Amino acid sequence: MVMIYSKAISLFSSTLLPLVLLPLLSCATSPETHNQKKLAFECSKNLRGYRHGKKIKDIHDLKKYLEHFGFLNYGCLNTHTNDNDFDEFLESAVKTYQHNYHLNVSGTLDTQTVSKMTMLRCGVADIINGTNWMHYGKKRHDYRHGLLHTVSHYSFFKDSPKWPASQYHLTYGVLQSTPVEAIDPVARAFKTWAAYSQFTFSQAETLADAKIKIRSERMDHRDGNPFDGAHGILALAFSPTNGRFRYNVDEQWSVGAKPCVVELETVALHEIGHHLGLEHNSIKEAIMYPLIDDGATKGLHANDI
Repeated sequence: MVMIYSKAISLFSSTLLPLVLLPLLSCATSPETHNQKKLAFECSKNLRGYRHGKKIKDIHDLKKYLEHFGFLNYGCLNTHTNDNDFDEFLESAVKTYQHNYHLNVSGTLDTQTVSKMTMLRCGVADIINGTNWMHYGKKRHDYRHGLLHTVSHYSFFKDSPKWPASQYHLTYGVLQSTPVEAIDPVARAFKTWAAYSQFTFSQAETLADAKIKIRSERMDHRDGNPFDGAHGILALAFSPTNGRFRYNVDEQWSVGAKPCVVELETVALHEIGHHLGLEHNSIKEAIMYPLIDDGATKGLHANDI
């Protein structure tokens, strides 16, 4: 068992898991939430087959998507973010995205690339301050002493932010607006991490005493990491020692696996991993993989621990 030492990472802009977890079982999205914002997730569906040198309507939405998750940075040329040119910077960003997600690295928006970009995902960037650890998130082989060992290769946030040793017992609180149904799945997620780390967890008697605070939010919640309506960014969590954990109230949530909705415990496992300092992982089976399918459930993987 690999112990997760508080070299915690600042992933998923952790802002409380204040879910207004509504176990909605319908696949339909209400017009109100759907029309709140035209998502880059949706726009990219219309960009299949495009490549460098083209001028394409709505390509600026894709640029904003890639900027948000750390793949594209125009720097002082930021006016290009809002134009519709498929320039060399965008091509390079698409190639980096394809490399991170084990796709054919062509720089072209092929079907597989667009399919990945339209998946539900965590709101934490894959590349933070220019540091890209995702492609290291895989098993490596250790041949020392003539023996073959397979070694988990999870990664930590840059500079390894961590909880002090005096805070290896972390308390969490759930906002009163969060439905009672959300509490047990979140508690199970904390219990799972406790079994594979040096941390222990308990629910705080009062919210003020909680190190990790869980709440639900919608759209712009004033921390620089806005949600985007339904079927996009699911949740955010910050690295240690920032204990904010936010769920996107406009998504459709369930307790347990159900078709077309997002399962609470699986997302909680991912976000808590960020609170313990873990970065995103490029292994699809890992809980720290940034993307998830509707209705999918996952537990901890060998590459998470």
